[in-house]
Formats: sequence, C-alpha cells, structure tokens
Amino acid sequence: SALTMAFYPCISLHTFFLRGFSDVRELQILHFLVFLVIYLAALMGNLLIITAIALDHHLHTPMYFFLGNLSFLDVCYISVTVPKSMVNSLNNTRLISFSGCAAQLYFGITFAFAEVTLLTAMAYDRYVAICHPLRYRVIMTRGACAQMAAGSWISSCIYSLCHTANTFLLPFCQSNVVDQFFCDIPQPLKLSCADTSANEIVVIVLSALVGLFFFISIFVSYIHIFSAVLRIPSAQGRYKAFSTCLPHLVVFSLFISTGIYTYLRPGSASSPYQGMLAAVLYTVVSPIINPLIYSLRNQEIKEALSRMIHKCVAFSRTQTSLASSFRLKTNRDDLS
Repeated sequence: SALTMAFYPCISLHTFFLRGFSDVRELQILHFLVFLVIYLAALMGNLLIITAIALDHHLHTPMYFFLGNLSFLDVCYISVTVPKSMVNSLNNTRLISFSGCAAQLYFGITFAFAEVTLLTAMAYDRYVAICHPLRYRVIMTRGACAQMAAGSWISSCIYSLCHTANTFLLPFCQSNVVDQFFCDIPQPLKLSCADTSANEIVVIVLSALVGLFFFISIFVSYIHIFSAVLRIPSAQGRYKAFSTCLPHLVVFSLFISTGIYTYLRPGSASSPYQGMLAAVLYTVVSPIINPLIYSLRNQEIKEALSRMIHKCVAFSRTQTSLASSFRLKTNRDDLS
C-alpha cells in the first residue's frame, strides 16, 4: 500500500538468491547428478504412461484419461523447480531473477493445485466405478471427464494467481535470500519490509480451506469405496478393487501431507533443512513415484507398455530389413 511504501523506503530487487544444498563443489556436482537422474527418470516414466494411454485404445477410459493428465502434470511440476536447481548447482550460483521467482511460484502452485484437484477427480471416478458400476458409463462420459480436467486447470490458475499477487505485490527491501531451493510462498513473504500478517492469514486460510475440502472429498469417497469393496463376495474382486484404489490413496496422502507441513507449520517449528526435505518430497519425489506406483501395480498399463515396445521393436526390424534390402539391390545394380 501507499502507507507501507511511505514508512519503508524499499529498494527494487531484481534478483533473489536461492538456498543451495551445499557450498562444497563436489557435493554440488553430486546434487546435479542425483537431480539429473531423478528428472530424466520422471520424464521417461511419465511420458511412457502418456504415450501408452494415447496409443492404446484399451486404455481410452475415464480412469486412464485422468492418469494421463496426472502424468502430464507431473512432467510440468517437476520441470518448474528441478532444472533451475540443477543449473545453479552446475554453475555454482544461486541466482534467480525477480520475474523468474514469481513465475516459479505461480506455475508451481498451478501444477500442484491442479494435481490435487485431479487426484480428487480420480477418487470420484473410482467411487462411481465401484459404488455405481451400472451407471458408470452414463455418469463418467467423455464430456464429464473433459469438464473435470478443464475445471482443475482453470481453478488452479485462478488459485495460483491469488497467491502470486498476494506475495509479489508486497514491497521487498530486506534480504533477498530465499530460504528454499526454489521460490515458494512462505519464503518471499519473510523478505518483505511490510507487515505481512494479513498476507500470511490469507495463505493459511486459503490453504486450510482447500486442503480440508480435498481431504474431506477423498475421505468420504473412500469410505463408500471401502464399504462397497468389503461387500464384494470374491477375494479376487476385492483384490482388484483395492489394487486400483490404494496406489491413488498413497499418492494423495504423500502429496497432501508434505504440502500441509510446508504451508501450515509455524515458522520456527523446524529447521530450514527439514523444510527443504519436505519440499523435495512433494516437488521431486512425488512426480517420480507416481509412474512407478501406477505402472508397476497396474496390469493394464504393463500390458499396454509391452504391446507398445513390441510394436516399436517390430517396426525397427522392418525398417532394418527394408534398408538391408535396399542396400543389396543398390549393390546389385552397381555390379550390373
């Protein structure tokens, strides 16, 4: 506000300094290599799932439509933070521009919120499939799934815009050292020279309301799901139902618990390294374990990947055979 600016003669900050994992050069290189392996594994795993779902018509169902969207979100989400952290470690720097910090915060919240929204939609999909199987195709139509996915993207953009404006419209005139390896909401608020009490209340209230809404939605869905599964007479049927629901519940629990720890804990409740560990769990680990959980425990995904690999191998062999035949024919023509 104008009153705040009058009492705080602020300087214009053009750059921030992110917290590094270590000042030792060897450990910086190790951090780069570890994050590089994780990043490439996350990209490969999620892109394989997206490709398998897109190419295999057996997987053109609401459940795999949401799973494909989740994999795409994981690719986007891990790309917001990890590449910048790797580049900084490799170049032995911690710099990030003011606009880059704001963009990192905006897209990070956008993809995180969209992921939680999508996980809630997936819980609803499992609820309808198990509790109302005869009405499943009527309720979960392509139009309904597209509306849920579009709603998650639109609501996440609006939600993220509120947090970004709430954070970066503040004046900054104190330290420019962000106490995290990427720009997140709590850290820039600490750097403002204005009174951020109201901004912190906005963050806590919005995060608590959103987290409570998604938690209650998924909790109620799974109460109905588990009660319906326990009434299934065959053990094989119960196992199949649980195998499709439990991975989703594990992913949601990890994501929401680390997010709650980051945004709702008191500022002095833990050390910065504990905060960094929690951030690594929901920004780096979560995008890589999602494809592992959904691919290794899902028989249909494994079969689709197997069919895709066999087609690629067959196509490669065909191309090699055609190339060999062409070279043989060319050699014969040259000899004649």
